[in-house]
Amino acid sequence: MKASDRLDVTFLALADPTRRAILARLVRGDASVTELAEPFDMSQPAISKHLKILERAGLVSRARDAQRRPCKLEAKPLEAVHGWLERYRQMWDANFERLDALLVELQAPQPPKPKKKR
Repeated sequence: MKASDRLDVTFLALADPTRRAILARLVRGDASVTELAEPFDMSQPAISKHLKILERAGLVSRARDAQRRPCKLEAKPLEAVHGWLERYRQMWDANFERLDALLVELQAPQPPKPKKKR
C-alpha cells in the first residue's frame, strides 16, 4: 500500500468518534471486545466492526491469549499522521511568528507627527 493510501485509511479510521474513543481506551492497555464495548450504547458486533476498520488501518491488533483475544494499540500509523501534520504545524508557527512581530510593531510607541506650518 502506498504511503498516501495508508494515510487515507488511517484518517478514515480516525474520523469516527467511537473509534477514537476505542483508541483512547487502548492507550491505557490491552482490552477485550467486551471491555471495549462497555462504555458504548452499542452491541459487541458493532464494536467489532469498528475494530475491523481500526485493524485495517493498522491501528489495532488482536492477539490470542487462550480463549481471550485482547486488542492492542499499534501506534506506528500515527507516526505518519504526525509527520503529515508536522509540516502544517511548521507553517502555522511561521505565520504566528509573523503575526507576533506585526503586533509588536503595532504596539510600539509611534513618534508624534510633525505639525504642518500655515
